[in-house]
Amino acid sequence: MSAWNAHDLERILACHTSDVELVVATVVNRWGRPDGRLRGRDELRTHFSRGLELAPDLPFTEEALLVSPDGYALLYRRENDNRALDAVELDADGLARRVHAYYEHAQA
Repeated sequence: MSAWNAHDLERILACHTSDVELVVATVVNRWGRPDGRLRGRDELRTHFSRGLELAPDLPFTEEALLVSPDGYALLYRRENDNRALDAVELDADGLARRVHAYYEHAQA
């Protein structure tokens, strides 16, 4: 969360495997991919960079962190008061290998 609040794209990306898979509705809107999927850090870099451009005053506020042996779910509130839930599957090194993001309301 601190990397996002600092807008530190390299720190954000360093938390993900090189072959990470992200599924989120904003991919459909921004990149025209009906399945909402991105794969790999390069695609994440493009997507997250655009997200940071669209929300230059972005702070995330953590509401709840739920953990399991191989991942976690993070419930947080965005700068526009939209709540989101990221369900993250981790690899053996603790890096995100699969992420499904859910929004309470549509997110640009």
